[in-house]
Amino acid sequence: MTSIRWRTLTLILGLLFLGLLIMTAVNLHDSNHEIDEVYDAQLAQNARLLQGVMRMPMASKEHAQLYQAFNQALGLAVPKVDGHPYESKIAFQVWNAEGTLLVHTTSAPSFTAPPVKPGFSDVTDINNRKWRAFVLDDAQYGLKIWVGERDDVRADLVGRIVRHTVEPNLIGSVLLAAVIWLAIGWGLKPLVNMAETLRARHSGSLEPLQMNPLPTELEPMQTALNRVLAQIQEVMGRERRFIADAAHEMRTPLAVLKVHAENLMEAVSEDDRRESLEYLIIGVDRTTRLVNQLLTMARIEPQPQTHETPNIDLVATVRDSLVQMTPWLLSKGLELVFDPVDEVSLVKVDTGIIHIALNNLVTNAANFSPPGGLITVQLVKKNDHYELSVEDEGPGIDEAERDRLFERFYSRGNDQGAGLGLTIVQSIAARLGGKIRLENRLSGGLRATFEIFRS
Repeated sequence: MTSIRWRTLTLILGLLFLGLLIMTAVNLHDSNHEIDEVYDAQLAQNARLLQGVMRMPMASKEHAQLYQAFNQALGLAVPKVDGHPYESKIAFQVWNAEGTLLVHTTSAPSFTAPPVKPGFSDVTDINNRKWRAFVLDDAQYGLKIWVGERDDVRADLVGRIVRHTVEPNLIGSVLLAAVIWLAIGWGLKPLVNMAETLRARHSGSLEPLQMNPLPTELEPMQTALNRVLAQIQEVMGRERRFIADAAHEMRTPLAVLKVHAENLMEAVSEDDRRESLEYLIIGVDRTTRLVNQLLTMARIEPQPQTHETPNIDLVATVRDSLVQMTPWLLSKGLELVFDPVDEVSLVKVDTGIIHIALNNLVTNAANFSPPGGLITVQLVKKNDHYELSVEDEGPGIDEAERDRLFERFYSRGNDQGAGLGLTIVQSIAARLGGKIRLENRLSGGLRATFEIFRS
């Protein structure tokens, strides 16, 4: 992608040149108009002055001498020596009432007949040269005065104005572009400093950025970077906790497995080998459950949302989860009852975490239920949330150790448990903005209630 400096410079210079182009076009248009007005006024004024001279009271002989003197004087003009280069391009001539040419400049164009229409006009002579002319008709004295100016006089003047206007603008624009380039670089210096600071940081450094002073425009960027760094720290912290928990909890089961394996190798009788092998299988099963629970804990940790969670039918989700668990419950001699709400219950929740929470609650209930016991699952609608509860007919809990049941790896009355079931459910409830309650039933057993908010 093009750099910010180039993008900014291109935009600024593009707007600058466009503005200069528009202003130059307007100036040229206005200059042309004003030049035409001034030169037309001069043509008319020259015609009036010439009219005054031609009206002077003189005898015919004196008039003839005056006309001859005019022609001689105008013919002696040497523009490059004692005159102006434009002299040869400005001309006038006068006719009398009979159409006889009385006086004219040497540069005047030739006409087959005197002009008829008075006022300003654009004409082309017999040499195909264009003239801007003014014709003054003096009916009182029978004179027709023609004053003209070559078109290239005005074109030359306009060309000079264009050069004197555009050339400084172009040179100034180049200088201004260089100044803008340096100014943009100075303005982007804080961004360059931030990039250099980030490059200089150690690859494992996750400390927040503290750059002071910092321009207002870069404060949101620093805040966003610090938020990302905090999220990375949180993710790495979860990974470290998971590794620490896994290492801590796997140490004992692996040691036990090693003991059973050694006993199996040292067994001298078939009964001893079978007993060691049974203990070894039990240990493997327990370790497998522990690994699964640890992986579940890692899965339900808060994760950044990459897409919007769709609405699900909570009743259908709970029913599907219970259908999958029913064969296992029947194999343990337990009965399962589901008492749902009587309507479609739409909630914006991930289906997977509902299955995990319900699986752990039902598994806990099954582990503490007596043979032939009944496990009841209920879904009740409240004002802004649903309550999913699982009831069993087990011994219930001691009120003194209620809070400890949510601690990681604390297992009460179940040697095969990993002590993570209720911790997982509590984490899911917190993620959904709710909580889990444990309470003893009056008729015996435990009720675990899990809150699920509708949005």
